[in-house]
Amino acid sequence: MTPAFVIALVLEGMHTPAAVPEQDNWTLVWSDEFDGETLDRTKWSFDVDCWGGGNDERQCYTDSVRNAQLEQGRLVITAREETVKGVALPARMRAGSSSPTAKVTREYSSARLTTRGKASWTYGKIEVSARLPQGQGTWPAIWMLPEEDRYGSWAASGEIDILEAVNLGVACQKCPGGRENRILGTLHFGGAWPNNQHKGEEMAFSEVLDGAFHTYTLIWYPERMIWQVDGRTFAERSADEWSTSASSAPAAPFDQPFHLILNLAIGGRLAESRGLGGVQRGGYPKRMEVDWVRVWQKGGPGISPAIGQAAERGE
Repeated sequence: MTPAFVIALVLEGMHTPAAVPEQDNWTLVWSDEFDGETLDRTKWSFDVDCWGGGNDERQCYTDSVRNAQLEQGRLVITAREETVKGVALPARMRAGSSSPTAKVTREYSSARLTTRGKASWTYGKIEVSARLPQGQGTWPAIWMLPEEDRYGSWAASGEIDILEAVNLGVACQKCPGGRENRILGTLHFGGAWPNNQHKGEEMAFSEVLDGAFHTYTLIWYPERMIWQVDGRTFAERSADEWSTSASSAPAAPFDQPFHLILNLAIGGRLAESRGLGGVQRGGYPKRMEVDWVRVWQKGGPGISPAIGQAAERGE
């Protein structure tokens, strides 16, 4: 999740897929069904910081079981309304900081899990079954960042937002049914900030409020990306719509391995600028539940990078 952006609205119906990807020949190359007693730390790491994600978010991310644990075969990320103090900067920014151990105090705690350094992929089908929290200021996300910043710092090396939603369930005059029910899928690319670009869409999806699990999918080919919910396409992007200032390669920057991130932010510029505004206090804890995560590729690990490749370490 990155600084607030203007997004093309798609509020009625779903995109008609230009070409529905074939459903055979996919090989499962990585998954987590969350069936154990504790989180599999060979697959997941925690980001621990109170930076605010570059979006003025209000949470500290922790590695506490109070903020992320397994319950009945599901990963539960829990945001709590509580005073928490922690290191201000994420690990990747501390080395170059004059105050690497500086701490800040926030009003909320939550968790951000990542496969960075453990599993990353170039191309494939990434599927996540999740149930999202509601309330003004909630910002759950399923997204990807490059394993290495080959083309430069954010967003020259790219960012893939598979699913974001803010303020679900709050009053919304623009939304069918009068309640916020929009889901977002976005790419970030171009040059390093502030010369970054983005292309994204959002769509009204009333079922997101029904309390059930829904499957959010990215189908990622060298020449295009497709976003789906419960198997229905709601956004597409082709390679001629993205680029990076550091390379003229046709699929760059989305021709490199990316790792997966699951998090629940509270507040931030996007969430607080929409809906009722700000963050509504009370009604906590808020829970983002993940039933499973599955990554598929054509032909499995080790296949040609022109089709897809998997990189798994620490297994």
